Amino acid sequence: MNTLLAWKTMAMAATLIQLCFSMKISKLPGQPQPLVLWLNGGPGCSSVGVGAFSENGPFRPSGQMLVRNEYSWNKEANMLYLETPAGVGFSYSTDSSYYAGRVNDKMTARDNLVFLRRWLAKFPQYKTRDLYITGESYAGHYVPQLAQLMVQFNKKEKVFNLKGIALGNPVLEFATDFNSRAEYFWSHGLISDPTYNLFTSTCNYSRYVSEYYRGMLSSVCASVMNQVTRETSRFVDKYDVTLDVCISSVLSQSLALTPQKMTERVDVCVEDETVNYLNRRDVQDALHAELNGVTEWTVCSSVLEYELLNLETPTISVVGSLIKSGIPVLVYSGDQDSVIPLTGSRTLIQKLAKELGLNTTVPYRVWFEGQQVGGWTQVYGDILSFATIRGASHEAPFSQPERSLVLFQAFLQGRPLPETF
Repeated sequence: MNTLLAWKTMAMAATLIQLCFSMKISKLPGQPQPLVLWLNGGPGCSSVGVGAFSENGPFRPSGQMLVRNEYSWNKEANMLYLETPAGVGFSYSTDSSYYAGRVNDKMTARDNLVFLRRWLAKFPQYKTRDLYITGESYAGHYVPQLAQLMVQFNKKEKVFNLKGIALGNPVLEFATDFNSRAEYFWSHGLISDPTYNLFTSTCNYSRYVSEYYRGMLSSVCASVMNQVTRETSRFVDKYDVTLDVCISSVLSQSLALTPQKMTERVDVCVEDETVNYLNRRDVQDALHAELNGVTEWTVCSSVLEYELLNLETPTISVVGSLIKSGIPVLVYSGDQDSVIPLTGSRTLIQKLAKELGLNTTVPYRVWFEGQQVGGWTQVYGDILSFATIRGASHEAPFSQPERSLVLFQAFLQGRPLPETF
């Protein structure tokens, strides 16, 4: 049986309190199980509410109860979910000036490094465990930047036993990731031929987002995006284009990636369950959590001002530096996600492998979960891997939990995904 290890508030620096949700497995067959840090994206959305309670944690809210997740990742590892940056979920800053300016990637990486150092100092039994960092979406910024700081810190003092990172549907390079949406929309029948031509010539998505967050949205881009929105329909969840909106309900963890989604959101079923559960006073008391500066717990922060133009800073080069340092990297994509489509991620990984001189060691092929195709995969130099998860959304463990668990198992064990059933 899985057991909850603890909820802990940890001092991140002089002014920050962040909440982590840690789960261990009660049986440790053979060698000690690894420690895995999970980070959700946004930026500004909850690793506890999204990751732990909606994706790969051991329980999910259902009415007034919790139901067990048969495919929880803590069957394979000790999972640590961190609310980051401060102001997300139950985490907060004791200094109100923290919220006066905009939080950025550099601050987030630095604070996460301080947190992890202090967490390992408080729980020294995990210091020698193999450590992995995983996450999705804007964690394509969080995870590589944190891992880079860890590698640099280890040169001064060996603290982190970092063995690899895994990134799901990640933002790695702004223009490539965002502009791959046009082809995805068109190839899946969501937009017409004329709109596709407009989307790729008159105003692409990266231009639209850049103008939007600079407060300089042109009438040209606004017109094109209005046409795209009309054709794709607000009743289709862009995070999973195949499922009914309420059933898919893939949680609004992306404030930055789809700005207009905040007013057009209809996928509220799972989100409502999580929000209602974590806003119960008895639940907060049991978790030793508290609200600070806000009146209710929300999936994505209502107080955090994030520097959204950090989106335009590519992190694919940081991934390359990690590989040069000997850190294995897995990039995986739920193939029904139109927000960060697999086509952009695959293009970036192929380009990175070529730049690093990594030869293909596992040619592009299907992989299996049970007797069904779980997705497709390709491996470069036994250190850089790409995989798709068939039928999965932006939050792959939510929509395809069993296939995601198979991928997670292979990642931790450093072995190829199953090629037969």
